Amino acid sequence: MAKLIPIAYTLSMLALFGAETRVRMQDLPETVQRTVKEQTKSAKLRGLAKEIENGQTFYEAEMVVDGKTRDVLIDSKGTVVEIEEATALANVPEPVQKVLRAAAAGGRIVTVERVTKGSAVSYEATINKAGKKSEVAVNADGTRKND
Repeated sequence: MAKLIPIAYTLSMLALFGAETRVRMQDLPETVQRTVKEQTKSAKLRGLAKEIENGQTFYEAEMVVDGKTRDVLIDSKGTVVEIEEATALANVPEPVQKVLRAAAAGGRIVTVERVTKGSAVSYEATINKAGKKSEVAVNADGTRKND
């Protein structure tokens, strides 16, 4: 019985935070297929996934555009919800650079992504410090997200 508790806990966490499963184009609703095709016109599609977050179904198209990764999150109606695009630190606003450099002091910034959700733009960076990776999210004005 003790082994069932961790399994039940894991399943409840997956249900709460969403589990991502790989899917094929033909598994997507028609509206989502159209959006994926539109979003990947000048890109190389690397993969598709389906995830459920807070009871809502979303689809993610992972692609490469001009050598950089780009992930597009799409709702079940085919609407683009969020776009994450790899970028260079030099391409983000100075206030964001300052916060990311400070967060990485004694370590290094591994990746930087520009995140567009509606009209809001923010940035996420993966930082490697003392062999441990962490993520830092910063609004375009340089304020930390979730602070």
